[in-house]
Amino acid sequence: MKKICVADIKDRDQVEAVFLVKDKIMAMAKNGKPYLTLKLMDKSGEMDAKIWDNADEIANVFDRNDFLAVRGKASVYLGKMQLIISELALVPESQVELADFLPETDRDINEMVAELRQLLASLKDPDLARLMNAFFSDPEVMDQYRVAPAAKGMHHVYLGGLLEHSLSVAKLVDAIVPLYQGLNRDLLVAGALLHDIGKVREMTYLRSFDYTDEGKLIGHITIGVEMIQERIAALPGFPVELGMLLKHMILSHHGQYEYGSPKRPKTVEATILNYLDDLDSKINGIRTHIRKEPDNPSRWTSYHRLYDRYFFKDNAMRVEEPQAEDFLDPAELIPERVAAPPVKPEAQHQQKDGRKSFTNNPFEALKSENLDLF
Repeated sequence: MKKICVADIKDRDQVEAVFLVKDKIMAMAKNGKPYLTLKLMDKSGEMDAKIWDNADEIANVFDRNDFLAVRGKASVYLGKMQLIISELALVPESQVELADFLPETDRDINEMVAELRQLLASLKDPDLARLMNAFFSDPEVMDQYRVAPAAKGMHHVYLGGLLEHSLSVAKLVDAIVPLYQGLNRDLLVAGALLHDIGKVREMTYLRSFDYTDEGKLIGHITIGVEMIQERIAALPGFPVELGMLLKHMILSHHGQYEYGSPKRPKTVEATILNYLDDLDSKINGIRTHIRKEPDNPSRWTSYHRLYDRYFFKDNAMRVEEPQAEDFLDPAELIPERVAAPPVKPEAQHQQKDGRKSFTNNPFEALKSENLDLF
């Protein structure tokens, strides 16, 4: 039996591996028999798992955020990989490497930190530059900002996600600013980099991603405004109105009250930040949803509960056209002494209207050590 990670599991594989328990739910089958539904994860991804037998007894063996060594058989159910567990054992944290179980950004974090430094150096407003330096010269803030996820389940749900998302919004700012006169670019960049700063205290990510008590009771928007005000208060002469405009951007960046915004955007810069934040979040969320289903043969994803829809995966991007040098010269195929047959008028007509010569190009496809576990 082979040891394997989530991303490598295929239909009908016999699986033996250690996973982190992200979720654990006791449910009841139609026949009245209890069973367990689990969400198992490692850094390569996550998958559903079922325990059908002795669920009551087994439920007492482990809990959420525990590490389990499991044996079972994989199968595809409704387009998603699922593991039917036959055996399991609790694994002490001392026997695992935590970094093997948490997903992380595909980007190099040090390179992203360098991009952040370049953005800070580009600020021309001296007061905003002072404020941003107060944040990002703080080692404690940077240690959290560079590795925190951006969310628990919606978008950028991986280590480094907060930094990646914030930089993406800042890059969108620099794409938008040249299109409209009179925008405060420095205020927008500051808003992009600080709009989710409260998540360094809202999120916990030592095991599976979850919310701290402060995050559940106050939330990252209010936490972020408090953090900004604390640093503004320590900067002599910081303009009151500039601070008010920046804090308004943080308070309104979710756009609507029903999405958790204490205020709706009421400046041009706040409106832009709301839409750019939403744009980057949704693109990442949809792409992540597609990547989670490598075994789904359908052109449509499974239903996305948060977005309340299915997504069509093909985007009509064509395969790169072959170059001329890839083809043989017709003269090499047809000897000179063989005369070409005369072309009939109706054949000419068929070639001219294009219907007979049409070629339908295909769509481009979307893109350890051996342990004695038992």
